[in-house]
Amino acid sequence: MADKNPFPGENNTGHIWDDNLRELANPIPRWWMIGFWVSLLWVILYSLIYPTWPTLSSFTKGFMGWTQIKEYQKGMDEVVEIRSEFETKIAGMSAKEILADEGLSAYTEASAKVLFGDNCAPCHGGGGQGGPGYPALVDDAWLWGGAVENIEQTITMGRKGIMTAHGKILKPGEVNELAQAIVDGKPASSPLFLQKGCIACHGMDGKGMAVLGSANLTDAIIRFVPEGDQTVLDSVKYTIMYGVNDPSNPMSRQAEMPKFGDRLSKDEIKKLTVYVYKFGGGQ
Repeated sequence: MADKNPFPGENNTGHIWDDNLRELANPIPRWWMIGFWVSLLWVILYSLIYPTWPTLSSFTKGFMGWTQIKEYQKGMDEVVEIRSEFETKIAGMSAKEILADEGLSAYTEASAKVLFGDNCAPCHGGGGQGGPGYPALVDDAWLWGGAVENIEQTITMGRKGIMTAHGKILKPGEVNELAQAIVDGKPASSPLFLQKGCIACHGMDGKGMAVLGSANLTDAIIRFVPEGDQTVLDSVKYTIMYGVNDPSNPMSRQAEMPKFGDRLSKDEIKKLTVYVYKFGGGQ
């Protein structure tokens, strides 16, 4: 900083750096001061109109009494009013009747999207494509039937089928023979299919029984997809040996559809039924 001001007559503070870099003492621009006072006035007015400052137990309310919660509730009330016509109809109709009404069916499908995402997508995928160990909802393979009534009952009551582990009653060669016949889609082509009692659950033709939730073994759709280095044949052999939901075998596959009748309303279940049915796999 210079000891003497080398710029006499200039409105500076006398602080000079590097010979000519100095600090001026000019007044603040008028436009800036106007903006400053206007912004200060705006803060005061805003705090008087809207809730702004916290207090020990609450906050300043503002003379308009506006809150985001009230704004949200107002929006929700408007949505409920718009939906009320459709929701009233849904309450008095069955899922099958809703499907028969084109306009109501479209509304139900749209409103059930969030329901499906919250309750079903974690297992069955966002588009019903299924996940590892969980059934796809977009094909024609329905363990418990794909009719509207079947789907509604499944969502309401849940499902838990049982397949007995056969590892102790079948020889390795017999397991291989049955598994290969199933992979080929011709389970009844093996005499073992009849001899070992597979027909009791899967039927003489191997197409399964919806009343038991037994799989159709002729459609080439495998309930439990192979994991890791497993082949489809390996996966089928595992199921034959260790069963499904067999409490006597700790290595049994676990597959249970939880019930939603105790957590969703009847109307919500009807909406989900329509939504799942319209994936295209309903029968």
